[in-house]
Amino acid sequence: MLTIRKSGLQTAVQDLGRTGFQRYGVIASGVMDPFAHRIANLLAGNAETAATLEIALSGPVIEFEADHFIAICGGDLSPSLDGKPLTMWRGHFVRKGSILSFGEPKRGARSYVAVAGSFDIPVVMDSCSTYLRAGIGGFHGRALKNGDSLQTLPLPAGRLEALKNQNAQAPDWLIPPARYHEQPIVRMMPGRQFTLFNEESRTRIFEETFTVSASSDRMGYRLEGAELALEKQEELISEAVAFGSVQVPADGNPIVLLADRQTTGGYPKIGQVAAVDLPLISQLKPGESLKFRHISVHDAQQLYIEQEQQIRQLKIAIQMKREEWT
Repeated sequence: MLTIRKSGLQTAVQDLGRTGFQRYGVIASGVMDPFAHRIANLLAGNAETAATLEIALSGPVIEFEADHFIAICGGDLSPSLDGKPLTMWRGHFVRKGSILSFGEPKRGARSYVAVAGSFDIPVVMDSCSTYLRAGIGGFHGRALKNGDSLQTLPLPAGRLEALKNQNAQAPDWLIPPARYHEQPIVRMMPGRQFTLFNEESRTRIFEETFTVSASSDRMGYRLEGAELALEKQEELISEAVAFGSVQVPADGNPIVLLADRQTTGGYPKIGQVAAVDLPLISQLKPGESLKFRHISVHDAQQLYIEQEQQIRQLKIAIQMKREEWT
């Protein structure tokens, strides 16, 4: 069991999302950085789909009420265990009574804490994700507060004992951290309404720098920079949107839709961010900036396939290393 001694800015239970219900108007939600979430789970010995704690910017203070094995991946929010810096992208054995805390965000905006066995959270519509605005899923449908206690699921007999018997607190290996940048180049495919924008806007979207507005959240990042405009005003029928759809409302400032996006939208979409680059956007803080680069659908799909192959290889390597360590 874990107890939240200090909640931080926003700490919530998330998994890979509530898929299959958008046709009923239920958003997918889920983690903002699927890559970091999946690797944290693999390092902890969990399925990639298991729930983790998503921590935003100012992290919580967590007390472990029992021995656990954990891993933290994602943005570097300066995690420490009992006051000592904790290496990310690596598994750690944590003894009962230890305190996990976070300091200044060094790079990125969100960290993911995976606990071996994961959390004992009710499954709502096939997911443990927290839909904060609707109060659905996760821990009572909300972000964690001071004093909350999260139960963890029991591990197979002998697994934690094997980890506990090691002299070292952590294995001597780790996963190379993901590269998050303060000004990333984000690859984007032209959207369904790309040709409706005037020529200047179609050029500027791939040449100008855009800054993340302070009014951004898990639903979408509002970008400030070159204003974009249609060749002529048109009324569009609302249609499905996706994680990474780039809409342009009437004020000309694009919005990148993220994990808590609505299910449909009527603003013209100038682009769709390649899935492999979604973590680069999700890890940006307000005030940081990005540039878009054109990519074809074929190349975006190829990058996605290569990333999935990389994760499969990591999964095998982590399993082999864990067996050596225990």
